[in-house]
Amino acid sequence: MNADLTALQQRLDHRFNHLRLLERALTHRSFSSDHNERLEFLGDSVLNLAVSGLLFEKLSDLPEGDLSRVRANLVKQDTLFQMAVSLGLASVLRLGDGEKRSGGHKRPSILADALEAIIGAVYLDAGFDAAAAMVRRLYADVELNAQMGAMGKDPKTELQEWLQARKMKLPVYRVVATLGEAHKQTFDVECAVTELALNERGIGASRRAGEQAAAAAMLQHLASRSGDRKA
Repeated sequence: MNADLTALQQRLDHRFNHLRLLERALTHRSFSSDHNERLEFLGDSVLNLAVSGLLFEKLSDLPEGDLSRVRANLVKQDTLFQMAVSLGLASVLRLGDGEKRSGGHKRPSILADALEAIIGAVYLDAGFDAAAAMVRRLYADVELNAQMGAMGKDPKTELQEWLQARKMKLPVYRVVATLGEAHKQTFDVECAVTELALNERGIGASRRAGEQAAAAAMLQHLASRSGDRKA
């Protein structure tokens, strides 16, 4: 495992001062109670800030709404999954036996979450500048251009823009329940719009997917109330 971690650090172009952080980032909850979910939570925020800075620099003429849509596409699960595959994360993930048997090392949600956890681990290991530099390396081969602003909106982005256009606070997402066995979980997520006293639920194979499903349900509710979701 040490040789594998050494090779991974070379691919990441970051040598950890605290190797335990990298080990934890690669540990799924099915393997150990000392798993990567907290690091994934942290890495998600670091990734969004680092990508926001990159887009602010590279696409200086795009308005905020288009920048948000580009960012959403750059940090979505499929994009992170492809990067994780390129980095060879599947071979170094630490999974429980049940998750291994069910093909967890190939599951997009697990690989995408592991990559975010690694970003969080780099942040704790060496600070934001090091984490942001790694994010820039990850996206070095991605062509950033203004046409990306025309990409379709995901439900969370659409809901955020709907609320912002009406000068309302952003929605709050909360995991209500985690369902199923550790190797095949689904996440029941609540989306709350406090100023309208509305709550909707969504279920997905990952926390992120659950949030998108809850946001889509909220948009449907708003559409049924007003007949128009557009900002």
